[in-house]
Amino acid sequence: MGHVFLLHHRICVRLFAMRWRGQQIGAVDADALPGLERIDGLVRSVTTPEFAGITFHEVMSRSALNHVPGASAMPFSWTINPYRGCTHACAYCLSPDTMILMADGSSRSLRAVQVGDEIMGTQVHGSYRRYVRTRVDAKWSTRKRAHRVHLADGTQLVASGDHRFLSDRGWKHVTGATSGAARRPHLTTSNRLMGFGFGGERFFRITEPSISRKLDLSGTAVKTVSDLRIESIDDLGVEMDMIDITTGTGDFIANGVISHNCFARGTHEYLDFDAGRDFDSQIVVKINVADVLRRELASATWQREHVALGTNTDPYQRAEGRYRLMPDIIETLAASGTPLSVLTKGTLIRRDLPLLRQAAENVPVDLSFSIAVFDEALQQSLEPGTPTTTARLEAVRAASDAGFAVTVFLMPVLPHLTDSVAAIDDALARIAAAGARRVIYGALHLRPGVKPWFLQWLEREHPELVSSYRGLYPGQTSYAPKGYRVWLAKRVRPLLRAHRLDGGDEDEQPMRAAAPGPVLATGRRGAGAAPRFADPTLF
Repeated sequence: MGHVFLLHHRICVRLFAMRWRGQQIGAVDADALPGLERIDGLVRSVTTPEFAGITFHEVMSRSALNHVPGASAMPFSWTINPYRGCTHACAYCLSPDTMILMADGSSRSLRAVQVGDEIMGTQVHGSYRRYVRTRVDAKWSTRKRAHRVHLADGTQLVASGDHRFLSDRGWKHVTGATSGAARRPHLTTSNRLMGFGFGGERFFRITEPSISRKLDLSGTAVKTVSDLRIESIDDLGVEMDMIDITTGTGDFIANGVISHNCFARGTHEYLDFDAGRDFDSQIVVKINVADVLRRELASATWQREHVALGTNTDPYQRAEGRYRLMPDIIETLAASGTPLSVLTKGTLIRRDLPLLRQAAENVPVDLSFSIAVFDEALQQSLEPGTPTTTARLEAVRAASDAGFAVTVFLMPVLPHLTDSVAAIDDALARIAAAGARRVIYGALHLRPGVKPWFLQWLEREHPELVSSYRGLYPGQTSYAPKGYRVWLAKRVRPLLRAHRLDGGDEDEQPMRAAAPGPVLATGRRGAGAAPRFADPTLF
């Protein structure tokens, strides 16, 4: 079926040679395209008109079960994430003084560059890498340990050790991996960077305002004529505020050299994908996940503990319609006697309700839906790739009619946007009418990987609320203040009772006990005889 699907839709497939060394845990492929060096077991990357703007990276996974660390507050010990990244699209590393080459030939400090600005990036055309115009898609800040890179022509670059520049030997990080991480390509004094440099006269001529208005580097081949040999890389010994941008080409010109997006949502970062645009458009698919899971569950040490699906990325995102990984996962878990739960924003789960009903005859199966926003316009603005609220409520009704005691996660509640009495009352009334039994609510969390992207959305869509949110979530703060959470609880609890719904605040939900457990064949430890709780909370 898969081959027919590819031919029928005339999918453009970029085939990569199978790199068996990628099967080694943490292996870095120095010959891979930027951003793909650390995707273990990459088989191929696929684009299709049906998923415009999205690339699927199909991989042969070494493991299916993910153990949640004992110190975690999650009420489950094991998860399965068949996808990395999410097609739902629910809406850093250079010094702010770094000069960025704009599309008109002028230069502007990184701190002054804005989302939507047209700048210069590069792309490979034929045998040459050429300068091309691109746009800034996102911008965010972070704080990291600073390093200074000195080039022979006088150019200096202050960046984090994780940042990457294009050298004469490909993309390389500023420094090697930190303790405990896998080896990775990094700069040495044997390398030279690609570009024209900032220290020489050439760059100043390019960026001189009277000339820059007439200058257009578009289409010009990248040729390094300045002396961009690396003379030294110095650890400055301090952390400092840094900025990163995401661009259409995946790179930009910083202080006259070619700089890769230094990518800051959560689990996508270790793949060298960013936490925003790439999380939505670069989807890693574990095409062999069911086969690996079957082998892991067959281990004599597997204790048939509760496995939660949908704790990191949505198993019923749109990509599941293409890859159909969940039916085999459900059947494999049920056949092994393993209890499971599913948390989703997707409506594709309706396809598998008969299978889930069948599984529930053998093991406990819990279904939960995440529905945060009940104003359709706001929902589509905030979660542009998700099904509508109405469609999700219809899925709740279908699951309830199939005999499941459905939980709805009314999360996150957005301060000043969805926390009014009228908004909460309407949400709970519609949830109850759909047949749900239980509601878990909680205020918005703005974790480091998500915060910059949400604030960019807020500034674009509701600029009048930016100052209020910065007051509620100052600095690196991720959680709404206790005072707001107490206030929200007093508002929601009477409405839950009025609509005869069980549930409560996420903070009130029981957490699992942390204890050592059995060792799987993979060498990972499971949790001990911790109690199983029906529903996971959201990461």
